Amino acid sequence: MKLSAFKFDLPDDAIALHPTPNRDESRLMVVHRSTGKIEHRMFKDILDYFDEGDVMVINNTKVFPARLYGKKEKTGAKIEVFLLRELSKDARLWDVLVDPARKIRVGNKLYFGDGELVAEVIDNTTSRGRTIRFLFDGNDEEFTKMINELGEPPIPNDIKKLRPADAEDRERYQTIFAQHVGAVAAPTAGLHFTPHLVRRLQLKGVEIEPITLHVGLGTFREVDVEDLTKHKTDSENYNVPLKTAERVNEALDANKRVCAIGTTVMRTLETSVTAGGRLKDSSGWTDKFIFPPYDFKICKALVTNFHKPMSTLLMMVCAFGGYDLTMKAYDIAIKERYRFFTYGDAMLIL
Repeated sequence: MKLSAFKFDLPDDAIALHPTPNRDESRLMVVHRSTGKIEHRMFKDILDYFDEGDVMVINNTKVFPARLYGKKEKTGAKIEVFLLRELSKDARLWDVLVDPARKIRVGNKLYFGDGELVAEVIDNTTSRGRTIRFLFDGNDEEFTKMINELGEPPIPNDIKKLRPADAEDRERYQTIFAQHVGAVAAPTAGLHFTPHLVRRLQLKGVEIEPITLHVGLGTFREVDVEDLTKHKTDSENYNVPLKTAERVNEALDANKRVCAIGTTVMRTLETSVTAGGRLKDSSGWTDKFIFPPYDFKICKALVTNFHKPMSTLLMMVCAFGGYDLTMKAYDIAIKERYRFFTYGDAMLIL
């Protein structure tokens, strides 16, 4: 399919700037692929669609406060540094994005806070990308504490350009499953779950199993080619534990429903499929890009938020839900004033 097939008009006020007061009280659109039926529920009603033995797979990555604000040496010019990936723990080397990029050159020193954290630019990677070395004498625990104190939650630019990050984002831009630090963006489908809802699902016999995929900015990188086969995505680090693989395969063998909680989970599961259509435990890097048509091997259900036009996330949802039905659902979502994007409402595709 072509990029232009995923274009639609999204009103500015459709993008949710804040989460709902209660995580599980966002709206839930339920889309039935077999009949085309569309229901309008609340997220906590998801309990009605799953039974004993079904498995929900969640992403337990943890977002770190990746956005730092500082000053350039000598000139004092204000700069933003977005931490992407730690390259060397011992050397404290990081891949970052800088803004404004034209002012940040190799050899520059950058100062954060009141100067208690300093970094030196050692390489250019892309037009906005740099490699920096933090000049910090403390241990790893002290360094992490410093980043947590000086950094802010890396809410997406579509929200950041309309409001600054606040104290609420430190809690709400993190799922209740968050365990392994490494993501610069939240796996948003998981944001709707509460401990109470998880407990109710488990009491019903639904199993909650984790994978880890450290979400990077590549997930949100704009597609700039009309021919989707020519689009390349950035690699992201993932892990599928043995227990998760075993539980998923048991569910498949028993003809139970496996549900991916989010596109990050779906991409991870489809990365780790055996030739026989079963899930295997594995870890590594994935740059898997899913768009229609695509034959999904593991999941019979998907929970996801409402995504932006021409995004890779929308393309994956269309591949799973069917292009025509998904685009019809999006048209209804706009008319019914569903909230889009990170802090928005959810869709369950069955």
